Amino acid sequence: MKILVVDDDARLREALEVGLQLQWEDAHVLSAADGESGLDLFFEEEPDVVLLDVTMPRMNGFDVLKAIRRVSDTPVIMLTARGEDVDQVRGLELGADDYVPKPFSHLALMARIKAVLRRAEMPPPVDNLPDFVAGDLAIHFSNEEVTVAGQTVKLTPVEYKLLYHLVRNAGHLMPHQALLDRVWGADYDAGPEYLKVFISRLRAKLRRPDGPEYIQTERGRGYRFVRPLDLDGKVRRAS
Repeated sequence: MKILVVDDDARLREALEVGLQLQWEDAHVLSAADGESGLDLFFEEEPDVVLLDVTMPRMNGFDVLKAIRRVSDTPVIMLTARGEDVDQVRGLELGADDYVPKPFSHLALMARIKAVLRRAEMPPPVDNLPDFVAGDLAIHFSNEEVTVAGQTVKLTPVEYKLLYHLVRNAGHLMPHQALLDRVWGADYDAGPEYLKVFISRLRAKLRRPDGPEYIQTERGRGYRFVRPLDLDGKVRRAS
């Protein structure tokens, strides 16, 4: 397994290299001291996961993340200064899979890496289900294909799992904790604000000009998937 560490702190890079190789004997740890070098290594080596610092010289972590997300869904964990909530939210909105505030324990970081790798490799929740159709939105569960108005929508594994659980409970409120437990696992330490970022990303990908809003928010409670009315005034059911 290849792990790319991009951080301008040489001591942190060295500590991560030792810790990661102790955790995974077959781990090949790549490291870069700035964003440009990190991006070059990403394209050359195609790592399985990226640990990416936000604040770096020459090219910051957000710019590196944007470049990665143009071509790849490789899991990216942002390393942020503790308490910098704005950086954490921005990273998630740009497509990061998770963030770890500095300073962090190696055990906590290992758990986060394992979690994003599990989510990236997770098979469809249920196989051979019939297609789900709601307005212009169509979901083919057998191959996880999602389309809006006939155009394929590329979702990350987390975004797909969120949509899956929402549509399988269409019309019913999904409380914050229920979604967090089903998508990330009951032992994952995250709250409603964390979930809000991923819901926002999912909404943006499903939205089209003059189109319906499929996901409703019930403030303080959770989210609900709603079916738009067809032109004949009837709600279309899954086929």
